Amino acid sequence: MRARRSAALIALALAAGLTAPTAATAAVARPAAVVSAATTTASVPSGGTPGFTDDQGRLLGLRGFNVDKYDETTPADIRAIAAHGFDLIRLDITWARLEPQRGVYDEAEFAKLRTLMDAADRYGLRVVVDFHQDVFGPKYDGGSPDGAPLWATRDDGLPFVPDPSDWFAGYFQPAVQRAFTHLYDDADLRRDQADFYARVARELHGHRSLLGYDLFNEPSGPIAGDPSNPADQIAASAALEQGRLAAMYRRLITAVRSQDSRSWIFVEPTVLVGEGVPTQLPGFADPRHGAPRIGYAPHFYDTNVENGQDWNPADGFIQNYLAAITAYPTAHHMPVLVGEWGPPDADRPGNTELVAQQVAAMRQFAAGWTMWYWGEGNGGYTPLGPDGTPHPGDAPVFAPYARALAGSPVSDSYDAATGVWTLRYRVTGVTAPTRLVLPPTVYPGGAAIAVTGAGSACTHVDVRQPRDGWYGTADVSVPSARPGTVLTVTVRPA
Repeated sequence: MRARRSAALIALALAAGLTAPTAATAAVARPAAVVSAATTTASVPSGGTPGFTDDQGRLLGLRGFNVDKYDETTPADIRAIAAHGFDLIRLDITWARLEPQRGVYDEAEFAKLRTLMDAADRYGLRVVVDFHQDVFGPKYDGGSPDGAPLWATRDDGLPFVPDPSDWFAGYFQPAVQRAFTHLYDDADLRRDQADFYARVARELHGHRSLLGYDLFNEPSGPIAGDPSNPADQIAASAALEQGRLAAMYRRLITAVRSQDSRSWIFVEPTVLVGEGVPTQLPGFADPRHGAPRIGYAPHFYDTNVENGQDWNPADGFIQNYLAAITAYPTAHHMPVLVGEWGPPDADRPGNTELVAQQVAAMRQFAAGWTMWYWGEGNGGYTPLGPDGTPHPGDAPVFAPYARALAGSPVSDSYDAATGVWTLRYRVTGVTAPTRLVLPPTVYPGGAAIAVTGAGSACTHVDVRQPRDGWYGTADVSVPSARPGTVLTVTVRPA
């Protein structure tokens, strides 16, 4: 289970002087043009946030879950994620687990990572490897090997007083802030960290499932002033993103690229972006030969919900987030992959609405997303109930979608109550078929598919099961449709 965030963040949007944007500001259109995934090369659009395409030029609809933060994921979990029709995982790895002693790597842990990557290769998933940390590392995170190892933790003996009811408040403790400062500033720790990233890239870069690397989960750092003062937090976040954090990202990009010139590299802002505070990160150069592959990986959490409240649709969260999230990736032509999102209990009425609105919002600006966190249980962020079926409130997460779209999206609507899905897209000349995912939880008896638009009489709809027979797919192709034609695909339960 993911613990709650600090209540000190709740007032940040107000402290920043933010107001709910107008409808025109919030409605960020997804562009027709896209950049390539790791296997292809294509141009970046002049405006909007780009997406990923496969090697046939189809726009990818990446979506899935976080796994292995707790060192518990198995190939069976990877298989189950694929069985529900998802095509992406965020594999949460930690420095403390993989290099418990300086210069001594845990080969068994690396072998496990390779096993999980092998499973992703086998079941057709893409993987973002996330260098994860919470409250810096195990010295402050209850002993969990989550973040920097003890040997890389320097706090000069400053105090750390844990708050069992508020794990996030640990970031504001003097010891944790000093530990981050040393990690950013000390030459030997900079070198050690870069060596670790290069080692991970060397170990994993050969897997065909590897989409890229998320360089640093939920970055934090020192706060000049009062850590409980939202205004001081905002100022500190801006200083961190423009200075120490940007310098770290440049070092780590260089380290990864020393071993892997193919995969994507994703940078994260601080968590304040979730409060409607735009990032102050600069753009980043990519030393690889060819078009840059640097993406943006923000998180999408409502602090009030994280603190146990049911979501209030009037709180402006979605509007403020949309207003804050798109300027940076648009300016730097970066695809957006939302690395974490989701409420701790989707079946509460407000949270159910939050899930639906977040899925709809991400359709506007995100090239992909990974929900927090794959598993079964009652609440606690798990998408599946104890019986292995999706929680009712998570129905939009398990909706049908276009895994590979042979065109540019126009509109996409889904009615969870009836299972009716309507997708409209504009043909762009890609000859490969559009691949639709039809989850068994929505279409247990199969699906009826209709395609309308110019040339629809020549439509070929191929409804089939993949070779392993877990989830339904449909391949839709309209060979006679000219570029610019808008097709409407309607899917209903059979």
